[in-house]
Amino acid sequence: MRPAQIELPGCMLIEDAPLDARNTLRVKARSAWLAALSDPAALPRLLDFPTLRGLPLLALGAGSNVLFTGDWPGLIVQLRNSGIERIGEARGQVQLRVGAGESWDAWVRWTLAQDLVGLENLILIPGTVGAAPIQNIGAYGVEVARSILSVEAWDRERNCFVELPANDCAFGYRDSRFRREPQRWIISAVRFNLAREGALHLDYAGIREELAGMRVEQPRAVHVAEAVLRLRTRKLPDPALIGNAGSFFKNPQVDAALAATLRMRHPGLPQWPQADGSIKLSAAWMVEATGCKGLREGDAGISERHALVLVNHGAASGAQLWALAVRVRDAVHMRFGVLLEAEPRVLP
Repeated sequence: MRPAQIELPGCMLIEDAPLDARNTLRVKARSAWLAALSDPAALPRLLDFPTLRGLPLLALGAGSNVLFTGDWPGLIVQLRNSGIERIGEARGQVQLRVGAGESWDAWVRWTLAQDLVGLENLILIPGTVGAAPIQNIGAYGVEVARSILSVEAWDRERNCFVELPANDCAFGYRDSRFRREPQRWIISAVRFNLAREGALHLDYAGIREELAGMRVEQPRAVHVAEAVLRLRTRKLPDPALIGNAGSFFKNPQVDAALAATLRMRHPGLPQWPQADGSIKLSAAWMVEATGCKGLREGDAGISERHALVLVNHGAASGAQLWALAVRVRDAVHMRFGVLLEAEPRVLP
């Protein structure tokens, strides 16, 4: 029996909606209601729909940063508005506004085609533009926050659209106020500030070596993007081929005293000093050291290619995937005294 569908202006509302095609871990789950919006202007009418009032809300992009451990009991909102608008340019800096539903990877490739600098290290990250600020996505030494001018969103507390300057978004390592206040915000567009020319970020492990292998001596943004693309393709499994949500655990940050103790006990553990005095540790190294890389329980597994990637080999449930993640987390905690934190949102 097909789920009931209600058509509203700029929105399709689906009851008892299947989610297995709406998350990259390919977990079978359902949402009590799902709203697919082509126009953010439909949000006020949707959220005032009598059946939906008071339900828990989840704003979902491409589902590349969530793990459903069961059915979602409320409303899922998916914004599908796309489009790239040039809104200003001065002194070699270009300001652009991008719809929340735009593919992140397609947007990065568009900037490269325009010879713009800033997002090249973030190529091939799955998901949508609207989801990028929530986690403050990052890769190969660059976080998206450094290129964000402002974020447009529907504020459920004030019942209006707002534009939050980057300084008001409380961006942190894989974090933002949108992640910490998920019931309040629905991101509708993101404004970026990119450069015509600028310094390239080449110091993350592997980039310079990849450029050398490409025989590129004076790299441009497009060359850095190609190097990152090659590195990601080799190291990370493709969500189109096997269900995964990229790196499942964050690199933990610890105080200097604990880092020094770990350095004595585990000399090979990579450590990176941070501006606030803390030390970031390699979660992948610790997971691999526990022997969990390549671990498999039924169809739930840890990738053989990358120790941080939780994979669904076929029919693993969200609960089974989470149970395996907890087992890995506990193994790391027992050996190193460090508690890993999940990078995706674990729901419900």
